[in-house]
Amino acid sequence: MQEDVLAQLKRGTDEILVEAELIKKLNEGRSLRIKAGFDPTAPDLHLGHTVLINKLKQFQDLGHEVLFLIGDFTGMIGDPTGKNVTRKPLTRDDVIENAKTYEQQIFKILDPEKTLVMFNSSWMNAMSSADLIQLAAKNTVARMLERDDFSKRYKGGQPIAIHEFLYPLIQGYDSVAMRADVELGGTDQKFNLLVGRQLQEAYGQKPQVVMTMPILEGLDGVQKMSKSLNNYIGIADTADDMFGKIMSISDELMWRYFELLSFRPMQEIAEWNKECQQGANPRNYKVQLAQEIIARFHDQASAVKALENFEAQFKRGAIPDDIPDIELTASAEGYAIALLLKDAGLTSSTSESNRMVKQGAVKIDGEKLVDGKLLIHAGTEHIYQVGKRKFAKVKIKC
Repeated sequence: MQEDVLAQLKRGTDEILVEAELIKKLNEGRSLRIKAGFDPTAPDLHLGHTVLINKLKQFQDLGHEVLFLIGDFTGMIGDPTGKNVTRKPLTRDDVIENAKTYEQQIFKILDPEKTLVMFNSSWMNAMSSADLIQLAAKNTVARMLERDDFSKRYKGGQPIAIHEFLYPLIQGYDSVAMRADVELGGTDQKFNLLVGRQLQEAYGQKPQVVMTMPILEGLDGVQKMSKSLNNYIGIADTADDMFGKIMSISDELMWRYFELLSFRPMQEIAEWNKECQQGANPRNYKVQLAQEIIARFHDQASAVKALENFEAQFKRGAIPDDIPDIELTASAEGYAIALLLKDAGLTSSTSESNRMVKQGAVKIDGEKLVDGKLLIHAGTEHIYQVGKRKFAKVKIKC
């Protein structure tokens, strides 16, 4: 196996269990069965979901078979991962409706001719109660309590319903039914993915390789991207909305988005990062990221038009021609946004800065600031606005 193939597959991954097994499978020279499962818990996918789907695309481009599993059966159980209370299960109607939109959205990235969409109700509805008991017998309560969220809930006296223990078992059995060679999932799914390895061995199959992918932070740069937190970029968003949201992320978060969402070579991204450290404006590269993502989910013409609309809107923002030019010196950690606004004379105190951010009254280069803990690093230059009339062009030096 060529080293560049392994490097491509390892890009952006958090962990491979076990890497030696992946190399062995790849060297067999056959088309591997690459599994990834999604519970249709909401009708829209966002860029956080595409971190994993992009990796499926890489496998697909290398000639492997992608098995996109829609967990219509497990969706009615409710994934307990990361929850401190029992999750409310979806109704059958919710699951069916959401699953339809998933099929439409994934083919914005994956090749429909090379993707097998499967539903775990296909085999779970056929499983008898006796079969389910036999499946449950292949694991123990002690093993389940090794899972971090279950352990915390048990120690904290929070109830754990019996059906929640079934979730990782059924997710693991999906790998048996699908005869998966590799399964991809978020880092928060590691326990469930390893149950799949265990069950495959119990059913006489070779265990799948587990590849965990990082959880993408949302627009705030702190919490994971989530529709419920309103910090997401939906892949069904309009081109203009996508552009504005991407331009609103911090300069630091931009490089993580490049690594996990862009298809550009890492060498090129590293060179751009170096240029920014040497004084280039990160905004120029953020535009490149926005246009690449918009072209993927819309088309190139939409990406160009979104840039034109963004710049026209920025010019219409009534920014005065005589705004002050200010230079500030940042520490190695960066300049806290609340302090920067105060030192630039846009607020009277850091507490006022924080209050204005919470009120949505702070903009950077015309985009509303959502991250009140943002750190601005040396080598950047932006136009900061507080309210309707306070502006400053601030350059941060070392």
